[in-house]
Amino acid sequence: MSALPAGRGARRTRGLAPTALAAASLLMLAACGGGSLSEGGGGGEGDDSGPVKIGLALPLSGVYSSLGEDMEQGFQLYLDENEDQLGGRDIEIISADEGETPQTGVPATTKLVTQDQVSAVVGIVNSATALGLKDTFVQSEVPLIIANAGADDLTTPPSPYIWRTSFTNGQVGEALGAAVAEELGGDPIYLMAADYAAGHESVDGFRESFTAAGGKIAGEAFTPFGTTSDWQPYLNKVRSSGAKAVYVFYAGAEAVNFVKQYDAFGLGDNIQLYGAGFLTEGGALDAQGKSALGVRTSLHYSNLLDSERNAQFVEAYEAAYNEPPTVYAVQAYDAAAVLDQAIESAESTDGAGLAEALEGVGEIDSPRGTWSFDENHNPDQPYYQREVQEVDGVLGNAVLGELEQ
Repeated sequence: MSALPAGRGARRTRGLAPTALAAASLLMLAACGGGSLSEGGGGGEGDDSGPVKIGLALPLSGVYSSLGEDMEQGFQLYLDENEDQLGGRDIEIISADEGETPQTGVPATTKLVTQDQVSAVVGIVNSATALGLKDTFVQSEVPLIIANAGADDLTTPPSPYIWRTSFTNGQVGEALGAAVAEELGGDPIYLMAADYAAGHESVDGFRESFTAAGGKIAGEAFTPFGTTSDWQPYLNKVRSSGAKAVYVFYAGAEAVNFVKQYDAFGLGDNIQLYGAGFLTEGGALDAQGKSALGVRTSLHYSNLLDSERNAQFVEAYEAAYNEPPTVYAVQAYDAAAVLDQAIESAESTDGAGLAEALEGVGEIDSPRGTWSFDENHNPDQPYYQREVQEVDGVLGNAVLGELEQ
């Protein structure tokens, strides 16, 4: 994993883990509940003459480290493009290793607030960790800009100290439902997901918009999270249900195994597979190979999105890191853009001052498409229907069109 260099204004005070092993790139998302509160306060010293301290809380080790690497690279690319400054101010980056679970992520991130006295924190992959940190940030009056974790409850109700540049699990599924109902023309669909919060939230969002558009459900199943390796019993139920399509939420290693088994079972020939975009994103698609051809998903980004803004971003990202950007990189890139606006307009760069400035952040000119925060501090953003295709000899998520919401 590349480090944030000690450039003209961005100063680094923590070392970073090395590049993750290939196997670690397969697990991509977790979402469940939790709760934690640490002593102490934060919010920086409000010193408007020196660098602004920003914490990066990312998984630098463990099974989520590939996501952490993508997010770190996205954040750094924005700094590279802006002379290592945000809002015209030099930035001091202090990193914390979120690791795999709240047991590592909560204390490591809390230290950024209580000891390192950062003015804001960016990151958090695991929703359980984010939920466990929510009270810490609110009570310490330090903004947390979530650049991945998708649990719906993180921003409901909204807090002036909790913002999100990624997604909610429910939104990703909900965006696709009406389009699938139209494509099926009255034929039923089968719903399947890992049995944890993210899976249920994604399926609930899809079901709501799908049935509202007249869609019919043939059946559903929730598979044990993290322990299911044989999907044949579930795929047998799909085959006998009369469904003409399947919608699923799987990520990481589960996504890889599910897609491969779905293809090997022969269902892809006559039962279209749909899913939340994490099903075929990044390392998961690399591992699935041609088994994923034809899979359709919804997500707020693809590196194949045809726009001038995205073309510029992809070119710069590939030049810097010799690999295509993922949705995780874009979410962190946009978190830097949000801070750029907030710091520029803030009367004070301590936590409270940045929280007030975040309320005034306007549109973000993003590679995903222009977006802004909604009333709950989530992105009001475009979602796209994507299909795995071979483009110029490489598998990718080709964009079929923007989804109506």
